[in-house]
Amino acid sequence: MDSQHWHAVITAAQAGDRRALDELVAAWLPLVYNIVGRALNGHADVDDVVQETMLRAVGNLGSLRDPDSFRSWLVAIAMRQVRDRARRSTPDRLEEAAASDFAELTVLRLQLEGQRREVAEAVRWLDDEDRQLLSLWWLEVAGDLTRRELAAAVGITRQHAAVRVQRMKERLETSRGIVRALDGACPGLRELTGRWNGRPDSVWRKRLARHVRGCGYCGGTREAVVPAERLLAGIALVPLPAGFTLSLAFGGKTAAAATSAGWSAKLLGALTKPAVAMTAGATIVAGGAYVVTQPPDAPPPRAAVKPTATATSEPPPSAGPTSTPTSTPTSTPTSTPSPSAKRKTDPYGTVVDAVDRAPDPDARPAALPRRPESGITSTGGPRAVMQHRGDSVTLSGQGYVLVRWQISPHARPGAVVMPTWTGLKGKLFHVASGGSRRMDDPLPGAPNGYVTGMGGPDIGYAVLPPGTQQMWQNEFFYLDGTVTLNQNERGCDYGIAVSPSNRDAVVKDVDEGPVDGALRYGLVRDTGTDSAPVPQYVTRSAPADPATVPQRSRV
Repeated sequence: MDSQHWHAVITAAQAGDRRALDELVAAWLPLVYNIVGRALNGHADVDDVVQETMLRAVGNLGSLRDPDSFRSWLVAIAMRQVRDRARRSTPDRLEEAAASDFAELTVLRLQLEGQRREVAEAVRWLDDEDRQLLSLWWLEVAGDLTRRELAAAVGITRQHAAVRVQRMKERLETSRGIVRALDGACPGLRELTGRWNGRPDSVWRKRLARHVRGCGYCGGTREAVVPAERLLAGIALVPLPAGFTLSLAFGGKTAAAATSAGWSAKLLGALTKPAVAMTAGATIVAGGAYVVTQPPDAPPPRAAVKPTATATSEPPPSAGPTSTPTSTPTSTPTSTPSPSAKRKTDPYGTVVDAVDRAPDPDARPAALPRRPESGITSTGGPRAVMQHRGDSVTLSGQGYVLVRWQISPHARPGAVVMPTWTGLKGKLFHVASGGSRRMDDPLPGAPNGYVTGMGGPDIGYAVLPPGTQQMWQNEFFYLDGTVTLNQNERGCDYGIAVSPSNRDAVVKDVDEGPVDGALRYGLVRDTGTDSAPVPQYVTRSAPADPATVPQRSRV
């Protein structure tokens, strides 16, 4: 920012120019939000700390002797508020779930991928003091702070700051290694994390770091590791979230007190409205506007149309306890629309809330209809591996998505809590199943065919909820809009890998015949219309616990 310009603006604001005060607050609020958000990693107190910081800055602006030191002064206020909030909080309060994980917000809103995403997610594994220091160092390497300002905000010398930053960077690199390892598929790591609740902390950081150091698979890097400072250089500030507001009643202050402190009517009005006039889903997540083809209050479908499928037969005897054969039903209307109803009830989605029969392994699938593909963006990058309850990935755009299953019944057999799709805006269809096998197919080389992807008599089975379709190794979906897929593992041990795909990849997958150990062709369900199947566990809402999404296949 132009120092001469801000010198003039700050001087004018100190002299009572309310337009200058408006400009000052609007321009520096994002910097404060990024410092506090990253230092507290999106904790529920972030909004309060940002508000307290801005109120103190405005209220004490007249005491600032040198306008050129405004940025350093403002950052120091923010860090004092962060430390004060930490001292006032109890351990239980500090361990509360974040209101919105700032690491996830950083990846989502800045569309970070690869090693930049890795650095952002590694922040979760740092201790509070390291995270506070990193919130400043991040801005330093991005060009928004100087080392002198960083040291002043922390209250130490520049020499001491250099030592602190170096130690923090070492722990950050360790955390990056953990993030990289968790994205992989090391059997030893899966076993180690079997009892982990999915919440990063110092104890698990040490355990996982010890494993990474001693594991040839996790410790090996498949690409050159770029230093964090090079990855962060030039990265923009995380924009204020949609709907972010500054309350006028914070810190015991009222609107009258804020006015007496110099807040203008224009500023007071602005602070009671969302600071970002855009929807995060349409512009920030997707990287471009998309059309919501069906609003949340759209009427239910009139009737369902049976999906396109191959010839079916009785499932093999080895299918396991979850493959009871039944026919896939079609739905009937639950009520007759009033003759006076003016809204058109377009059908959307086929009912698939029943165990379907295993198709003949030698039956070729139906042709896959063509749908528009403009591309899918994913907050998890090109391949998101979700292994623990609470993991999620948000997908946006228009195109195909692959969800690949990996079940470990030898570790924890039992009931499967299915993954769920939440916050759907637009439409989502289940278009095909592939991967050369259903999860209840006998595994190649299994004795007597009793061992399947769902388990076996000696180790137990992974059991699906009643009425749930048997999943295949690869499940393909088509998205036109945005949706979040949630990992709800509990009981049965499973992981899923989620990645954007395309029609050619789907066709190749489902058309692969039973050769080279493959057991079957795939299955095409897509009708090419709104009557195509939708996932069973999908909702347009965003429940606090995604595992509570009801089993239904129409939205």
